[in-house]
Amino acid sequence: MLKQLLTNEYVIPLFLGVAFGIINRIYLLRTDYRQYPTYPHGQLIHISLGVIAAGLGAVAVPSFLKEDYTAITFLSLAAQQFRDVRNMERNTLTEIDQMELVPRGKSYIEGIAMVFEGRNYLVIFSSFLTTFATVLFTWKGGIIVGIVTLIVSHLLKSGKTLEHIVDVIPGHVRLEGVNLYVDDIYIMNVGSTAAQDIIAEKGVGYVLIPKNDNAKVTIAHPGQRQAILHDASTILGVYTDQGEPSLTPLVKRDLKTGRLGVFLLPYDKDITKGAKVIEGSTIIESSIRMPQEAKVNQAKGRET
Repeated sequence: MLKQLLTNEYVIPLFLGVAFGIINRIYLLRTDYRQYPTYPHGQLIHISLGVIAAGLGAVAVPSFLKEDYTAITFLSLAAQQFRDVRNMERNTLTEIDQMELVPRGKSYIEGIAMVFEGRNYLVIFSSFLTTFATVLFTWKGGIIVGIVTLIVSHLLKSGKTLEHIVDVIPGHVRLEGVNLYVDDIYIMNVGSTAAQDIIAEKGVGYVLIPKNDNAKVTIAHPGQRQAILHDASTILGVYTDQGEPSLTPLVKRDLKTGRLGVFLLPYDKDITKGAKVIEGSTIIESSIRMPQEAKVNQAKGRET
């Protein structure tokens, strides 16, 4: 039985294609400080979907080579299935977000859901190319191409962070009566004396200075600002509880300059660490704006 199986010309290509597809998905699957996907059940779900994606990508090669074009139908069904994965992640995270002290926000959730869908397509891509290369160049060529697809996945694994578009500078948290400021940026009104005492003891602030006009518009997006607060509060902790609006971390914008004032109440009051956390916060895809790329602005630049 085993000998008959090994005599099939597509056994080794399919095996390598599925193997590299699964390796790719496991490599891309990471539970970090956000604790998502959860361990072990969340990871089990995504690894199982990765196995399915790897199998679809590998099987597509012999189907095409044998001119069995029904494989296209299976790939289209797979695309629909992975769109459902995106919907599943969106719905799950939206429900969880209602219980967060500092929510992720809809833009952050949509970005995470998009990533989970896209990574299944990377698995199909890796499995398909590995199988195809094995058919053309034997198993050695398949392994080389499989390693190349892992490198490509690594390059596409993470997007840009805030350090690419802003300078993060520690700011001075001060209260003028009931008005809270980070440097000269107004944050909110704090009427409670007890809250004022906690802010004076625990509060830290940062000023985010955009490096260009594109960055100025990007960090102004409410979804991006909420993502900054969520990441900082998750890593550094947050000194607040439900029903404490005066102890809520906030980001406010200086309308004149486009700078952001970030007010936090962390358990870990390390100014340097806090700046690194904000610099490492992910730029939400849906918040990216590029007004400098508009033709009218490019023409204006040439005139000046």
